Amino acid sequence: MTDNRVERRLAAILAADVAGYSRLTGLDEEGTYVRLRERLRGLADPKISEHRGKVVKHTGDGVLAEFGSVVDAVRCAIEVQRGMAEQNAAIPQVKRIEFRIGIHVGDIIVDDNDIFGDGVNIAARLEGIAEPGGVCISDDAQRQVRGKVDFAFEDMGPQNLKNIVEPMRAWRLRMNASGSAAAPIEPPVESTQALALPDKPSIAVLPFENMSGDPEQEYFADGMVEEIITALSRFKWLFVIARNSSFTFKGKAVDIKEVGRRLGVRYVLEGSVRKAARKVRITGQLIDAITGAHIWADRFERDLTDVVHPTTAAIHGDLDPCARQRAGEGRTGELAALVGVVATMLRIALRSPACHTVPERRRAQRGRTSYPLYWRYATPEPHGSPSR
Repeated sequence: MTDNRVERRLAAILAADVAGYSRLTGLDEEGTYVRLRERLRGLADPKISEHRGKVVKHTGDGVLAEFGSVVDAVRCAIEVQRGMAEQNAAIPQVKRIEFRIGIHVGDIIVDDNDIFGDGVNIAARLEGIAEPGGVCISDDAQRQVRGKVDFAFEDMGPQNLKNIVEPMRAWRLRMNASGSAAAPIEPPVESTQALALPDKPSIAVLPFENMSGDPEQEYFADGMVEEIITALSRFKWLFVIARNSSFTFKGKAVDIKEVGRRLGVRYVLEGSVRKAARKVRITGQLIDAITGAHIWADRFERDLTDVVHPTTAAIHGDLDPCARQRAGEGRTGELAALVGVVATMLRIALRSPACHTVPERRRAQRGRTSYPLYWRYATPEPHGSPSR
């Protein structure tokens, strides 16, 4: 008679993945794969073994591990994140591989060399709500590690986890750039509530990441962002956050939702600038600050000798309706116009007046008839109000 009983045991489960892995592979697929493999084999896997854990499997962009003790699992997670912070110290923020780690202690099903069950699922969901470079653990795990590890976890309260029936209380540990635990954030009273959104589309342009590896190019990247902010402020139908407010986030790992709350904007534009030899490349991403969803992303490249600052005349002449249709496809009204204008700002940052050929101007003029709503929104005012 066949025994159909499954093998179960109580275990601490550690699940880790890379924050923003799809974006990293989009920038450099092979380089990201090689660097992740080095981090897994050179850091994560040895630390798991060192803390008496077992690597169950690598999951493409992360690792699933099992421990006999939740204290060992948490200590392992902290050391992995500390090692990641040390290795990332000299790497530009936009290229960093940062783990999110979730830990839960519970019953699991064992099948050959794999594990299943709610214990695994909950650890994976906790990983999903962990901050890049941070650790998130369940209430069951926190009760067992309290007083046994050197770091204090911050209470996140009940969390609704995907495909988990009941809300679960979770705890988090933030790690700062040095690899030590960051102090729990106690927001001032006035910042606990989001600023009210204005009655028109609102946007903040964050400082672009300098990808050139040359600190001197920071001035180039900052100047480009300042010109984009100035150009956007020409549109009276837009509420644009001033440069001084946006640049308070320079050099920091930011939560776009928090940026939106603190600045009182619906949309955030972030990106990077890479300048090498005779080429310059700009990438940009427009993000909904309420949901954190990416609305639009693109990259633009130009010969370095053609780079000029955008002007009102250039903006007016460079609103290419074909590009706008591609960028705004599936969107209507102000959002489509905003996407088109943002794409235009980045294109203008790389465009010389000599490139405004007669066919391009004619194509733009035809766009006034083909896309009247866009032109109504996107045409800059001759005397726009200053950015906020």
